[in-house]
Amino acid sequence: MFDLVSFIPRAVAQSIPLLYGSTGETITEKSGNLNLGIPGVMYVGAISGVIGSFLYEQSGAQINGFLAIMIPLVCCMIGSLLMGLLYCFLTVTLRANQNVTGLAMTTFGVGFGNFFGGSLMKLTASEVPSIALTTTSNYFRTTLPFAESTGWVGKVFFSYGFLAYLAIIIALVAAHVLKKTRVGLQLRAVGESPSTADAAGINITRYKYFATCLGCVIAGLGGLYYVMDYANGVWSNDGFGDRGWLAIALVIFTIWRPNIGVLASMLFGGLYILYLYIPTGMNLSIKELYKMLPYVVTIVVLVITSMRNKRENQPPASLGLNYFREER
Repeated sequence: MFDLVSFIPRAVAQSIPLLYGSTGETITEKSGNLNLGIPGVMYVGAISGVIGSFLYEQSGAQINGFLAIMIPLVCCMIGSLLMGLLYCFLTVTLRANQNVTGLAMTTFGVGFGNFFGGSLMKLTASEVPSIALTTTSNYFRTTLPFAESTGWVGKVFFSYGFLAYLAIIIALVAAHVLKKTRVGLQLRAVGESPSTADAAGINITRYKYFATCLGCVIAGLGGLYYVMDYANGVWSNDGFGDRGWLAIALVIFTIWRPNIGVLASMLFGGLYILYLYIPTGMNLSIKELYKMLPYVVTIVVLVITSMRNKRENQPPASLGLNYFREER
């Protein structure tokens, strides 16, 4: 029998990195920047948090709960911010090709994470190719105090760490800001027609830098969540799989709306682990077919969205295009 109470918490836990990544990329794309470096940004954010956590645990000081959370969190945000600044410098200031830059940053981010991850493994002289940061991870994985005493309700709704709830809050706030505020309106104007926005007195460079850097910081938190919460504080090289790419696909699935991303990411998270809950016996080929479900759903939604051809379901008009003020 399908165990729904067990399935939902695992699907939600699987969805949180996707939600962080898709929310960050949606904000970035609303400014007209197409950042295909999100997988690399999430990787750098994760390893930056791991480095901060590792140095704190190895310092010999008595572990303080507040510092155990803040040090990895700040390190993650700084690492992700630097990746965002690098992307903006190359694409906004130097006007490099956005697709090539994003792909290069993904390659760089994965290599950066594997290099420093491998270096930390050598420092610990670990017999297995991983780093365990159990002490720090326990603070990230702390659930609400009444989660265990409320039965299945607590398990389904209250059994997550604070980063899971923060992801949902960030997505809802981002949706409100983009749709209801003047800043969101101006940001969308920059993504739709930067020349018109420039003529109206909007600083194009400032908005692109701000949206892209903020998007990278949010995406980086998804990497930190994966290591510190989902993976119980265990870092292993190349352990992220394709979650960064799924987060980018999720942007299309949600039609560039972060609030829809909350439910859509949970759907993707459920599809991602569905093969573990559907009995397939020893037939491994059937399991591989179930693993394809998130990608098949993305393709179907992309086809349907393209066929409907409504303007509100399309990406920003200047997405992926560099802005040359001289051509205005």
